Amino acid sequence: MALVLTIAPVLYLRFMPPATSAFMLRRSLAHLVSRQGIPIRYRWTGWAQISPSMRVAVVAAEDQKFPHHWGFDFESIAGAIEDQGPRHRVRGASTITQQVAKNLFLWEGRSYIRKGLEAYFTVLLELFWPKRRILEVYLNIAEFGDGTHGVYAAAKTFFGKHPSELTPSEAALLAAVLPNPKRLHANTPSPYVEERARWIEEQMEQLGGAYLHRL
Repeated sequence: MALVLTIAPVLYLRFMPPATSAFMLRRSLAHLVSRQGIPIRYRWTGWAQISPSMRVAVVAAEDQKFPHHWGFDFESIAGAIEDQGPRHRVRGASTITQQVAKNLFLWEGRSYIRKGLEAYFTVLLELFWPKRRILEVYLNIAEFGDGTHGVYAAAKTFFGKHPSELTPSEAALLAAVLPNPKRLHANTPSPYVEERARWIEEQMEQLGGAYLHRL
C-alpha cells in the first residue's frame, strides 16, 4: 500500500503540472491560518516557454552533473562531509533531483526520516521521469524569492517579462539567489549575488547551449 501511495503521485506528476508543492502548501496554510509570511506567487510554465538560458543557468549553478548522474552526486557528498564545519553540519550537496523530491513531496527539516524519504523519492523520480521533466518541474517549484515560486513568477516579479524572454544575465541572477532566496534578491543584487551571477554566466558559457539538448 505504501508503494502505491508514493508511486501513484510520482507517475501522475510526470504528465500533469503540479498544482502546488509540499513547501508551497505548508506556507499557504500558515498564511491562511495565522497570516504569517506572504501569499505564494506561482504559475506553471511549460518547458518550451522557458528561456534556454534559464534552463542552463540553474544547472550551472546547482548541479552541473545533472544530465549524467542517477539522482545522487556521491563525489560532492563526500566533499561536503570533508568540509563540514566545527559543529559537524554538512554543507549542501543536493542534486536537482533531490531538491525536486524534497520540495514537491516532503517537509523542511534535517531528520534522518526526512532524508531517507528524500532519497526514496529521488530514486522514484529518476526511475519514472525523464531528466527534462525533472528539470522542468524544478524550474517551476524552486523558490526564487520570498514566496515567489517558479520561473514564471520570478521573471514577472523581478524583471517584468515572460520567462521565455529572460536574458543570460537575468537567468544567472535568478539562479544566483537559489541558495537563500529569502535573503538574496535578483532584482536588487548584493555584491555577493552579482559575483555569483558572473561566475554562473561563465559556467553557462563553458557548458554551452547544447549542454541540455539531449534531455
